[in-house]
Amino acid sequence: MTESEFLAAAEAALGKIETALEHAADNTDLDVECSRSGNVLEIEFVDNGSKIIVNSQAPMQELWIAAKSGGFHFKQKGDIWVNTRDGSEFFTALSAMISAQGGVAIAL
Repeated sequence: MTESEFLAAAEAALGKIETALEHAADNTDLDVECSRSGNVLEIEFVDNGSKIIVNSQAPMQELWIAAKSGGFHFKQKGDIWVNTRDGSEFFTALSAMISAQGGVAIAL
């Protein structure tokens, strides 16, 4: 994968997260604020002040998540992002992390 292909895929993933969380905030009890600075997306849970950070690492061609539950790296395989340690899918894993930290079941 070229760097520009990676950057486009990472940008699409970050955009999907932002859109899904805006929708969830409007339609559920999830109270989050998202802020974006370049390739870093910060998800702040207003009720408890905790955060999840999602960012792209172009040199490694990975998406990284930092959450209360730990740090995770995901590489794109085909059309999905896969955890480099346990093979879990990115959006499924992030949904579980958001649900745990936000106290509201969310599926991205």
